[in-house]
Amino acid sequence: MSASAESTPSIHVFDDAGEVAQAAAERIVDLAHKAIAARGRFSLALAGGSTPKRIYELLASEEFAGRFEWPQVHVFFGDERCVPPDHADSNYRMASEALLSRVPLPEVNIHRMIGEGDAVANARLYEDELREFFDGANWPAFDLVMLGMGDDGHTASLFPGTRALQEQQAWVAANWVEKFDTFRITLTAPAINHAAHVMFIVTGAGKTDRLPEVLSGAREPERLPSQLIRPVAGALDWYVDSSAGAKL
Repeated sequence: MSASAESTPSIHVFDDAGEVAQAAAERIVDLAHKAIAARGRFSLALAGGSTPKRIYELLASEEFAGRFEWPQVHVFFGDERCVPPDHADSNYRMASEALLSRVPLPEVNIHRMIGEGDAVANARLYEDELREFFDGANWPAFDLVMLGMGDDGHTASLFPGTRALQEQQAWVAANWVEKFDTFRITLTAPAINHAAHVMFIVTGAGKTDRLPEVLSGAREPERLPSQLIRPVAGALDWYVDSSAGAKL
């Protein structure tokens, strides 16, 4: 379904995280086929963190890997920690080990956010790369942006009370996160909101109280940044397990 500031997102509740991953993987295959048929390529922005890892492992499995036209798939990142690509905390490393190194995806189609070095400069570099890929568009038009949600309501590296929540022009921001005493590089909310599809993956009992606040509570995006994600003309889907969705 289409979602906007006035419409309601689609919420899909499954018994457990395994069912969430299976359903999400099937949806990604379907979106890839449709995008490649329509435009000759599929642009996917990956989420970091532990929740999506199971999905990436599924996509690399025998069940799914053969269903993709990998030369037509372009992989981007929704955010990155300011660490080298081989660091244990690197979103790129997780995605590479779970998916990217296990499928015949051309190296040139992997658009890594550089985490090492100057965060502000790296954010500018990534925005330049996105602007070149999307060929002068006002905003990036990803076919799919995958997102997680933290226990505090953050998504990507849009954390409560941080400066990037106010960004209305940049596609990519170097966002200072006080509680971690470091920068994170992240797509901005407007960049995410111009995607054709946005998929939240939320699992675990730690999200039980926060999820209904984000979806149906008072609008407080400074406290609950996931509320900023309201696609302009795209579809918004939440894939959640029964633990996270227990109070919906």
